[in-house]
Amino acid sequence: MTTTDEIAGFVGSVAYDDLSEDVREELKKRVLDSVGIAVGAMDADATRVVRDTVETTAAGDAARLWGSDTRASPTGAAMYNTSLTRYLDFMDSFLAPGETPHPSDNIASLVACGEYTDASGRDLIEAVGVAYELQAELAWNAPVRDKGWDHVTHTVISAAAGAGKVLGLDHEQLRNAVGIAGTAHNALRVTRTGGINEWKGIASANAARNAVYSALLAANGMEGPVNLFEGQKGWKQIVSGEFEVDLDPDCERVFDTMTKRYVAETYAQSAVEGVIELAETADIDPKQVNSIHLDTFHGAKLIIGGGEGSRYEVETKAQADHSLPYMLAAALIDRELTNEAYDEERIQREDVQTLLRKVEVEEDDDLTERFENGEMPAVVDIELGDDSTRHVEKDAFSGHPTQRMTWEQVEEKFGTMARERYDESRRDEIVDVVRNLEDHDVTDLVALLD
Repeated sequence: MTTTDEIAGFVGSVAYDDLSEDVREELKKRVLDSVGIAVGAMDADATRVVRDTVETTAAGDAARLWGSDTRASPTGAAMYNTSLTRYLDFMDSFLAPGETPHPSDNIASLVACGEYTDASGRDLIEAVGVAYELQAELAWNAPVRDKGWDHVTHTVISAAAGAGKVLGLDHEQLRNAVGIAGTAHNALRVTRTGGINEWKGIASANAARNAVYSALLAANGMEGPVNLFEGQKGWKQIVSGEFEVDLDPDCERVFDTMTKRYVAETYAQSAVEGVIELAETADIDPKQVNSIHLDTFHGAKLIIGGGEGSRYEVETKAQADHSLPYMLAAALIDRELTNEAYDEERIQREDVQTLLRKVEVEEDDDLTERFENGEMPAVVDIELGDDSTRHVEKDAFSGHPTQRMTWEQVEEKFGTMARERYDESRRDEIVDVVRNLEDHDVTDLVALLD
């Protein structure tokens, strides 16, 4: 039976020295990946709204708002900095059959707590391992999407546990923190159904803030419902149904987490890669395309293929990065899918608006079964004006757990995201600190993010 006692015991058992070298390296890659994505989002309108709100409501000197010299409370920094790591939809994902959360949504809040407590890099690695392991186990064993809850319902629990690790909470304080977080902060799935809006990219930041606040309340002596999961009208009865988790202090669930190659929703990655490969190898002229047909698995059809609302009416970034028709059309035209694809002017252009309406997305039961067995399959057929067809089949993509990104690939992605803001010397400094995080304090990293 999953209880707050079991989670608190797990958090206390995770130790840097017991983590394998491979686990440590993967966790550090996730930190660098998240920092790079955050740098790329520092000028976005939605994250600017969050920053303005934090500056006026969460003043303090505990933690930096990345990309500035402004400081805020730990909760304010968790909110804003998580909005940076999440907003572009370029973050990592854990691939469970019934849920696809983004474990990197935890990282910025743990950094904020680490700055607040003068934590070491080793402390941060432990906390990130805790959050990844717990979020992944909840996603795998207690999916909530089909019950009407958003996946950040898991994030608030995993981030509270990770925050508690950094803050040094004892066993009972951890139980209280998780109990408070999991009782008070459950999010509705309406965020990602129908017409997508900007809250889709900010919801996890709100969860991160609430997680840190829950942990701080517990640190100061607040009691919480420690029977969160199994209690009368608790989480199992109302949110998830019955489940059990197997929390491993080795924190190897990070190996099951994918890293995105393209700025696109998780389930689009294989299809986008396939379309780009066809466009390049066959030198396809977008004007000669009669149709693009994608066979995909249930989750992709449901979330970004039209199962939860039309994905053909695309006017904003929030709609575009959750529309398979738009992403495939843009990928074919541009032979890439980067931040530029989500500029309002680009979205409104006639070429992509015309082509996206030629995209057909169909769910295939066999592909759904393959997804549930660990693949991310996509079958793409592009019919051209001369009645010929270009065909490609994918079972994964660069960044999938079966094709993990190397340090060099993560560094290249970081460089692409950060080069407009930081010169080469600063970029190299950030990479060096993260690659050798155990030799630094959290403040060493944050000091570079001005």
